Amino acid sequence: QVQLVESGGGSVQAGGSLRLSCAGSGYATINTCMGWFRQAPGKEREGVAVIATGTGVRSPVYADSVKGRFTISQDNAKNTVYLQMNSLKPEDTGMYYCAARLFRISCALDEGRFSYWGQGTQVTVSS
Repeated sequence: QVQLVESGGGSVQAGGSLRLSCAGSGYATINTCMGWFRQAPGKEREGVAVIATGTGVRSPVYADSVKGRFTISQDNAKNTVYLQMNSLKPEDTGMYYCAARLFRISCALDEGRFSYWGQGTQVTVSS
C-alpha cells in the first residue's frame, strides 16, 4: 500500500527558498524513480525534477526552468524525497506533487510513467 505525503509548501517572496518533503511508505527504495511535478491553474502538470535509486539511468534530471535553482535529493533509509527550491520566482507558483515509479526501467520527467501520487502541497511565490 504505497502512500506519499508531501509537506513544506507555503508562501514566500521572490528570491526566497522552500524545501518540500515527500514521505513515502509501502515500498522499498530499490530501483525507484521519484519525481516532483507541479501544476499552475489552467495549465498542464509538468515535471520539475526526478531522482532514481539504483544504477543505469541518468539521475537526477531537472526541467530547464529550474536548473541551477532546485535540487532534488533522497534519504533512502527514511523513504523520503526532498526538493530544495532556491531563488524562487512567481512563475514557480503552483501545486507541487510527489510521485513514485517503482521497479523502473528509466527515470525521466514524463508523468505518465508514475503510478503513485501524493495529495500535493501548495507553493505560492509573490513578487
